[in-house]
Amino acid sequence: MTQPATNIAWVRTPKRARTQGAVERLFAAAEELIEEGIWEQSPADEIVRRAGSTLPSFHARFRDKEGLLRALYERFMDEAAATSDALLSAERWDGCSIPEIIRESVAFSVRTYRERARLIRAFLACSARNEGFRERSQDLSRQIGELLRKLVLARRKELLHPAPAIAAEFSARLIHGLLVARTLNGEAGEGSGLRLTDEQITTELIYAVLAYLGVFSTDTWDS
Repeated sequence: MTQPATNIAWVRTPKRARTQGAVERLFAAAEELIEEGIWEQSPADEIVRRAGSTLPSFHARFRDKEGLLRALYERFMDEAAATSDALLSAERWDGCSIPEIIRESVAFSVRTYRERARLIRAFLACSARNEGFRERSQDLSRQIGELLRKLVLARRKELLHPAPAIAAEFSARLIHGLLVARTLNGEAGEGSGLRLTDEQITTELIYAVLAYLGVFSTDTWDS
């Protein structure tokens, strides 16, 4: 139904000054361990070894592994906020219809959650025990909902939903909530006999959001 959103990319933070090189290497080492699925059992010594650093240098910057993970989380959230601004900017979608916006945005979101699944799971685990993490996540959710709301309201004539502002923000939460659940629990529907590929989950999410918004123009389901 839809092609990957190849023209949309994750926004990386600008390269830091040389004095921050040690921190960047520690971030990279932490991401490696998370992606390999061995973060929890890896001591600080292993992080330091992979970063080519020393324990005194590590502890001069972070109290412990949790402190490093929190700093990594802050950088990730900064990038996520910048990516959301770019993805849902009015300029990007000038002249585009709601189906075009939803198709590309959902495809990009599914791809992002897949590519960063282990990292997102680690952050979600921290959010469960850290109020600051939860607040930052909620702020991002509100930002995305507001950006989508503006795009939808500018095209309200395409919708049949009687409350487009609410519908737009609800749609953003629907997409985010399903992808978070999928990231935490495996394939959507696991345990119920329903297993969906990335392409299938993308298609079904697009169907669900557009049908909920009440968008039934001729290009709604075009591939």
